[in-house]
Amino acid sequence: MSSSTYDVVAVGNAIIDVIAQVSDAFLAEENIAKDAMSLIDEARADHLTARFTNATVAAGGSAANTMTGIASFGGKTGYIGKVADDDLGSQFTREFRAAGVAFDTPPRAGTPATARSLIAVTPDGHRSMNTYLGASTLLNADDIDAGLITAGKILFLEGYLFDRDEAKTAFVRAAEIAKSAQRQVALTLSDKFCVDRHRDSFRHLVAGHVDILFANESEILSLYECDDLGTAIETARKVCPIVAVTRSSTGSLIVTNKDTIEVKAFPVADVVDTTGAGDQYAAGFLFGYAHQRPLPECGALASLAAAEVISHMGPRPEQNLRALALKSGFRV
Repeated sequence: MSSSTYDVVAVGNAIIDVIAQVSDAFLAEENIAKDAMSLIDEARADHLTARFTNATVAAGGSAANTMTGIASFGGKTGYIGKVADDDLGSQFTREFRAAGVAFDTPPRAGTPATARSLIAVTPDGHRSMNTYLGASTLLNADDIDAGLITAGKILFLEGYLFDRDEAKTAFVRAAEIAKSAQRQVALTLSDKFCVDRHRDSFRHLVAGHVDILFANESEILSLYECDDLGTAIETARKVCPIVAVTRSSTGSLIVTNKDTIEVKAFPVADVVDTTGAGDQYAAGFLFGYAHQRPLPECGALASLAAAEVISHMGPRPEQNLRALALKSGFRV
């Protein structure tokens, strides 16, 4: 395998996050499904944006958040995603590049607008997302930068992209380019309802293209249509070399064909907002893995990053993760 410029290159939905603290009554009033990601149209997005008072607005998207987390650890990352040539698209590009991520996908002229995710955070720290995918789903195979993908050690794919056929085609093309260049491919399942919508496609991708799979309990149970985590893990380990299953405050499991490694959750004094917890978990894991750390250490770095992000509003680290890791006794 040739040398790499980047630790990780990601393909994902380029989205602006609009995050507001709301009551459970607000969720009921607006018919927002708690703890889920629901797809909405532009009119609904405009309505909720108007209702989200005192919101935090920041460049987001699941894989994008993971890339900024790896950059915060001191890793080198690149990103492929589609924004529109509008104010939100410009904000996404500015913030992303400022975070140290290489991002050069050309913006799309005209409608639809840059994607946005309206994230309602209830007092228990749980987040419920209403997402207008806009320009992000118009990513297509022509946007896949083969040079950028082959310059990375690992390609990271975001499951949310499966909601549009054009984006799904781009997604599979990226995986094929990575495999032909002997790069590792990582996938996050993103959301249980996303798995429900595309179960067969995901199973095919995991079995044929994926080296590292990230999922929470509900996602992996949905993927293999069972209600027992042990059964789902046994199925996954037969087809995927590394499977990381997050379990909120219980910690996580890292599964290989031979071993199951239990990783403890990092202590958090006050859970403020779980937005981005899975994204930052993947950031810590992939940073460690790209730097050839043993799997238990990859898991511990993942837990550290997840703990940092749930201690404040927003899906990206507020503290420098490299400094935090060094303070916590890691060698980074």
